[in-house]
Order: sequence, then structure tokens, then C-alpha cells
Amino acid sequence: MFKITSGKGFHMTFENGYTISVQFGSGNYCDNRHLAWDAPIEPSKTAEIAIWPEGGDLIEFPHGDSVRGWCTADEVAQIISQVQNWDQGKLNKFPE
Repeated sequence: MFKITSGKGFHMTFENGYTISVQFGSGNYCDNRHLAWDAPIEPSKTAEIAIWPEGGDLIEFPHGDSVRGWCTADEVAQIISQVQNWDQGKLNKFPE
């Protein structure tokens, strides 16, 4: 499933029940962080991501953060592939 989020990013939910959020607008940990909240979204070389299982809390990344910022397109693609292949509901921390 795909979902647009406030016109500044998207969610993807996989068959395994995990959702990844990719955001690149104002206030997000990305190149566009400095934009005013009502400014049009500009292209960004980086994005922030968050991941959660169906009905669960955000997955914790290494170093204890629940959001990973400043990810390049290649990093986002790699993480999307990883999340899509996780076993259903088995993780509460991002594998190192």
C-alpha cells in the first residue's frame, strides 16, 4: 500500500506488516529542513525515514533514534528492500 503524507513524503506498507515513512519536507531531517512550513517542497538530496510494524511502535535505529535523517536515495532504496524482506512482526530494533 502507498500513502502520500502532507504532500512532503510517502508511506509504503508491505505484506509483512511493516510500514516505512520517507519524508523530505520542511521540518524533516533532510536538505529541506530549513523551509517554511507553508513553502512549496523543493527537490532534496536527502530524506528522513521511520519504520514501524502494524499496530506497533517505531523501530529503533542504532544509537537509539526512532527516525533516521539525512538518508540519500541509495540508502532509502536499500532500507526499503531490507524492510520488505523482514519477517512479520519480529523486529523492534533496526539490525546493525
